[in-house]
Amino acid sequence: MKENESNLRQQITDLSKTLKLPSIRKTLQDTIQEAVCHSWSYEQFLFTLLHSEDTHREENRKKAHVKRAGFPQYKYLQELNREELPDDVKIVLPELETLEFIKNAQNIVLAGNPGTGKTHIAIGLGINACKMGYNVLFTSIPQLLTQIRECRSARTLHQLELKFIKYDLVICDEFGYVSFNKDGAEALFNHLSLRTGRKATIITTNLAFDRWKEIFGDPILTAAMVDRLTHKAYLINMNGDSFRMKETQKWIKNKRI
Repeated sequence: MKENESNLRQQITDLSKTLKLPSIRKTLQDTIQEAVCHSWSYEQFLFTLLHSEDTHREENRKKAHVKRAGFPQYKYLQELNREELPDDVKIVLPELETLEFIKNAQNIVLAGNPGTGKTHIAIGLGINACKMGYNVLFTSIPQLLTQIRECRSARTLHQLELKFIKYDLVICDEFGYVSFNKDGAEALFNHLSLRTGRKATIITTNLAFDRWKEIFGDPILTAAMVDRLTHKAYLINMNGDSFRMKETQKWIKNKRI
């Protein structure tokens, strides 16, 4: 009898490999022992195995979403010291964490001096969105412009645009760190405009809106870009003391002790 049970378990293990059910294969022995110990019904036993497989696949889906997003590093909202955040974001962050802005196709503009947590917050929201099943893209503005130019040269710009529109959330980092010529300004305007009113976009920038003309050069184009990005958007003042500067000062102080 025991030999038959052993053969049957081996067959189940082999079938789980064939059917690509890795969680069932890994948990089979423990689940059988628990089922015997608690006198489970066949239905309870089967449900437990399938639930384990479904949970495993869901975790893999979340990891795949995060990986495809292209985050330069993983930063989580729970790692933030919220007491040190600028006042504006302290107030609105709990609302942003609900991710309702993605459902409502609303933009977020995080504007302020370097080191105040703009990118950290953007990535944290992006990772949370990935875990909720949203398709997310993280890109810097210089990286996006390079991709647009390359696709234009390769005559694949339309495919890039179609893909860009489909993302539930696009995070555009470092807006304002690098200026660009008229062609670059128009390309960026056209690309970001595709998402207006359709999908959510997060912009991080070190420049106030009245200085965006320094990037675009054209005041009319600047006004149009600001108008489209800020319509029903969360405009968050991120000016404050730099976290990195604070950490450096602490490090120097500890070195002297």
